[in-house]
Amino acid sequence: MSDAATGTTGMTGMTGLTVLVGGGRDEEQVRRLLTPFLEAAGTGEVAAVVVDDGEGVDLARWRGLLADATGVRDVVLSAGRPLEPADLDGVAGVFVAGGLTPLYAELVVPQRDLLATLPYAGFSAGAAIASERAIVGGFLVDGVAVCPEDAAEDLGDVTVVDGLGRVPFAVDVHAAQWGTLPRAVAAVGAGLVPEARAVDEHTALVVRDGQVQVVGAGQALRVRPGPDGVVVG
Repeated sequence: MSDAATGTTGMTGMTGLTVLVGGGRDEEQVRRLLTPFLEAAGTGEVAAVVVDDGEGVDLARWRGLLADATGVRDVVLSAGRPLEPADLDGVAGVFVAGGLTPLYAELVVPQRDLLATLPYAGFSAGAAIASERAIVGGFLVDGVAVCPEDAAEDLGDVTVVDGLGRVPFAVDVHAAQWGTLPRAVAAVGAGLVPEARAVDEHTALVVRDGQVQVVGAGQALRVRPGPDGVVVG
């Protein structure tokens, strides 16, 4: 696994292992990004949490990404069927898949305290909801379009909700591929989130012991307030 050019940044108040993948369809690349998560889970079973938004779920895809795990427990959620403590009983790590981000937030975040002690990996939606305050979609800020409507997750205004608190910054995903970096910039500029990372596909943030490392094929640009607006880099 090679480090992306943006390197490593230290943070305080963070422990444990969190891997946040910005999306991507290349199974081999994503499996490599998940290696630290699976190493942290060891020989235990991993829960693969997937949300059915009414169009079914591709369990084979997510199981493919977790092919190097010792064991995988499928946990399929849907409207009216949120994540429950029994779903995670005895697991050594939790992988939260991609899909409709607002629905993932609704169904998974209520178990935030239970998830706090386990190695965590999030893919796309699963990465976005890992934040303390999570950007779950939208394309408008004060009526102005800040990213393509196709990336809005069926929302109008850029929407921020409580997340899992695995990281203190917001995470926007598919950054280069879907054009979501401007949404992260606008969210920070409008004070909706204190800081953000815009993560490309086939790229991950590996967060461990207060350190954030960017790995993979792309970038995970840091977006934060500056003296004259917003700083990206």
